[in-house]
Amino acid sequence: MPLLKIKILISGGGTGGHIFPAIAIANALKEKLDDPEILFVGAKGRMEMTRVPEAGYPIEGIWISGLQRKLTLRNLLFPLKLISSLISVGRIIRRFKPDIAIGVGGYASGPALRVAAGKGIKTLIQEQNSYPGITNKLLAARASRICVAYEGMEKYFPGEKIVITGNPVRANVIDIKGKKEEAIRYFDLDQTKKTLLIVGGSQGALSINKSISGFLKDFEEQGLQLIWQTGPGYFTVAKELITASGLKNIKPHSFITKMDLAYATADMVVSRAGAIAIAELCAVGKPAIFIPLPSAAEDHQTKNALALVEKKAAILINDREAPLQLGNAVSELLKDETQCRSLSTNIRKLAHRDASSKIAEEVIKLIKNVNG
Repeated sequence: MPLLKIKILISGGGTGGHIFPAIAIANALKEKLDDPEILFVGAKGRMEMTRVPEAGYPIEGIWISGLQRKLTLRNLLFPLKLISSLISVGRIIRRFKPDIAIGVGGYASGPALRVAAGKGIKTLIQEQNSYPGITNKLLAARASRICVAYEGMEKYFPGEKIVITGNPVRANVIDIKGKKEEAIRYFDLDQTKKTLLIVGGSQGALSINKSISGFLKDFEEQGLQLIWQTGPGYFTVAKELITASGLKNIKPHSFITKMDLAYATADMVVSRAGAIAIAELCAVGKPAIFIPLPSAAEDHQTKNALALVEKKAAILINDREAPLQLGNAVSELLKDETQCRSLSTNIRKLAHRDASSKIAEEVIKLIKNVNG
């Protein structure tokens, strides 16, 4: 098959944890193929509709959302949205004629891969978590290849389709070598103080934000400085709290665009346990305290974090216990240089820095009918 006109459909999104890996895969494919045509499919109104074009790729939106755990109007509309999304994806595929469809998770991924597989187009699933969601379990039966980040996924997927690749991360985000001085200037930090990075995901995490808010004065008194990604919903509250308390070393940000600089200067990180956050922290080798999102499907964030805790590569705090435990856990860890070094060493061992490249290679194999 001529490589000049290869067409690749990539679907998924909803959060940065799905969008940024998709972009990383697209970038790797552009490096390996001669001018491929790449089209994204996302959910209308979700952040992929802006983030993907910002990365230089076209995207088409479909009307789809997830099911809520309680009876809501959105749930009543779900069957209509599903039918609409399947029709929309069918039109997109008939017009674009992709050689392969890739799903990275998120609302749009299910309809896109279902329609593609139904039309005989090869499909590749990129499962980020240690416990897959229902959609990917259903799609797995007709998938051509399933790229995973954790061992033991044969419990959920056909073993002959699985390839362990790790989770793709943006190369520019994990490229932190020699950037500490630039990071200190960028975030207006004191180079003599230790730095704690707080990230609750691209939209922030309310429970983490509230937990951190209760310890801000203690952290400042201990000579600790914070880079704090609050998310847009808590940013004003955080700024007002910091101003009212007269705190000088707490730096709130609605969204951190220069994550490489944030990682470069962080001595430790407090984070949710999303798959991509974990993949990035493995790559940069930072001591981490994970506070899993309790409402994550099938509690997969806890399972993600436990996979690291079992290898003595991270610390886990339950979301309910964070308001009481987080401050002391941060203080104790920063004082324990030996444990910090051990966590850093162990988490770095779990990194898959070439995951995007490996996934791109699997895509190319399928397109060329090699081991497909």
